[in-house]
Amino acid sequence: MIIFDAERPSDSSFVERIWCSHSEGASTAFLSTAESRCELVVTKLQGHITMTVRGAETKATPAGSAPTDGEWLGIRLKIGTFLSQLPAGGLVDTKVNLPEAASNTFWLGGSAWQFPDYDNADTFIDQLVRAGLLVREPIMHDAFLGRVQDLSLRSVQRRFLQAVGVTQSTARQIERARYAAFLLRQGISILDTMMEAGYFDQPHLTRALRHFIGQTPAQIQAGSQSEQLSFLYKTKPFC
Repeated sequence: MIIFDAERPSDSSFVERIWCSHSEGASTAFLSTAESRCELVVTKLQGHITMTVRGAETKATPAGSAPTDGEWLGIRLKIGTFLSQLPAGGLVDTKVNLPEAASNTFWLGGSAWQFPDYDNADTFIDQLVRAGLLVREPIMHDAFLGRVQDLSLRSVQRRFLQAVGVTQSTARQIERARYAAFLLRQGISILDTMMEAGYFDQPHLTRALRHFIGQTPAQIQAGSQSEQLSFLYKTKPFC
């Protein structure tokens, strides 16, 4: 199974969270939950290192069995942040492995970059930003909250879709489902979770979690042993 070793916020305005994990023991099925943000993931497996860029995921997806003796570093970008050479729209429900340059470097933007680790991930991100390889839509946060007044609704929707790969409505639904799943895993009752996350009723909550998380509220509460969910941490959803 996969053990999440550590997670922390980032000093960078481009990054939501940084985490690291490893696998040990018997292999278990892994369920990747829906996600509204792009993510950079470094995988170390059998002596080989890979940099993967993941886009938004519109539904929960079985990801097969977690390999044994693997190590992962994840850099979860803030919503609307993406690599300039890999537009978010082309990464929805998919991922891209960047080409390897050497045993400890990969190619991006015509240059070889060293794989980051948990301690220097912020420095790595700063270097990408300075090189113009990591960019963020400036109106993103206000657009998510519906506070943009200088642009037409159509312009906001278009820029949001280009930066995230999914619509504002889909992104809000994903964020709300992830928040509800986190509450349930913390032992919050189904009724209280429904009210806190803003669902109309329990069937509404159940439908959303089945689609975006891949499990029912009761399964999430019980902690299914047959499928391990991807990492969820405490975050208040955008309304």
